Amino acid sequence: MPQHAQITRVCRDCDGFATTAITTGTRHRDGTRATLRVTCPACKGTGTTAPAGVVRAGR
Repeated sequence: MPQHAQITRVCRDCDGFATTAITTGTRHRDGTRATLRVTCPACKGTGTTAPAGVVRAGR
């Protein structure tokens, strides 16, 4: 009997790539590039979303 894989809900805003590093083009004194680390605000860096029944609304 075939086994079914568990469906993982991927975040719609970041498509599963929750954290990115962006280079600014400037360099530090030691020669390394300055980078900014950006995290998806929708999934808070996990890359997945919670099932509809688990999400809490209200207070």
